[in-house]
Amino acid sequence: MKSKIVIGTRNSKLALWQAEYVANCIRQKYPEKTVELLHITTKGDKVLDVPLAKIGGKGLFTKEIETFMLDGTIDIAVHSLKDMPTALPSGLILAAITKRADVSDAFVSTKYNSFTALPPGAKIGTSSLRRKAQLLNARPDLQICDLRGNVNTRLDKLNQGQYDAIILAAAGLKRLGLSDKITALLSPELCLPAVGQGALAIEARKNDTEMLSLLAFLHDKATATATTAERAFLSRVEGGCQVPVGVYAQTKKDRISIEAVIASLDGKQLLRDKAVGPITEAADLGRQIANKLLDAGGLAIMQQIGLLMEQ
Repeated sequence: MKSKIVIGTRNSKLALWQAEYVANCIRQKYPEKTVELLHITTKGDKVLDVPLAKIGGKGLFTKEIETFMLDGTIDIAVHSLKDMPTALPSGLILAAITKRADVSDAFVSTKYNSFTALPPGAKIGTSSLRRKAQLLNARPDLQICDLRGNVNTRLDKLNQGQYDAIILAAAGLKRLGLSDKITALLSPELCLPAVGQGALAIEARKNDTEMLSLLAFLHDKATATATTAERAFLSRVEGGCQVPVGVYAQTKKDRISIEAVIASLDGKQLLRDKAVGPITEAADLGRQIANKLLDAGGLAIMQQIGLLMEQ
């Protein structure tokens, strides 16, 4: 039996909050165990002057951490589930997915009280092509500009007047005690969230049965079912951070509903659909709605985006 558990985490305030949250849950459940954090810098943390879409998308915030796990330096890692690739390295597994927090995107502004209040030509900051495409579909008159850095850096840039508003994940702001910074929440009808948004993923070695058993109490079945459908959708459309797709699944009793969107980079083309089925078919439902959107023109959109990204 291990007496010490080492958690790998990124250095940002949000990543540290997430890792410390899981560490404290483990300490409370197993007071006899020592839990330590190991701070790890990822490629996504190092390259801040290039849009995420240009440096590879998914895996930018996980690869280095996973290397430490595979060589035994750390026992587990805590990630935002939305940062996790749909395919994990051989030997690793999602050991637990925590209960989901707010899935919404947050509209943050010091000038305007809502997205609809923005004047024509307003400058909006976000690093997400998913948000950019959906917001441009609703308001093609806006300027959507790339915004990188941690949460506080982004808020500082807003306060300096570099943007009229910025878009951030509501869950991250709430976890950092910055709920007062949220001007308004974007409705799912306007902007569907990222795959797994609001949930934490705890990654471990597949053969570490002791650790898998120890982490079981953190696993939320309803969130896991919903995000299984979302990740199946993403896997089928083969999108990552660099592709404008949004998807949101919810469970109610023995049923699951899923809504998804595929959009062009400029937001002029936007395909959206929803489906409902039994929770036992969550992954199949995710793949089904992906196929439906791809057949409706989504494949052509994805191929065009792929060509643009290669230029």
